[in-house]
Amino acid sequence: MLADEVVGSVRISLFPLVLAFAAAEVAADECEGDRKGMIAECHQYASFPAEPKIPPSDACCNVWKNANIPCLCTGVTKEKEKTWCMEKIVYIGKYCGKPMQPGYHCGSFTVPGGGQ
Repeated sequence: MLADEVVGSVRISLFPLVLAFAAAEVAADECEGDRKGMIAECHQYASFPAEPKIPPSDACCNVWKNANIPCLCTGVTKEKEKTWCMEKIVYIGKYCGKPMQPGYHCGSFTVPGGGQ
């Protein structure tokens, strides 16, 4: 009887952990589609050098407008910042009508402006 109670207790205490992992996997899947879209449609407009800034295509803007930007930004590493020019990412956001707010953190990059 005691063993059944312990097993039941363990199952109940592990349930939130299982839900957290499942939610993280769903979020990662959502981000993966956004990442692939950004690579396919926007990378040519967001690669170094920082100048010149070239207006992004309609396809890039569509990806940007529909992307989960906070989710994408959590995946921005120092390594990715070597291939993606964050200044151009900010430009893409403004150009496409979905700007990143001044002070917003995307990876280690902080969006300039707003007196910061």
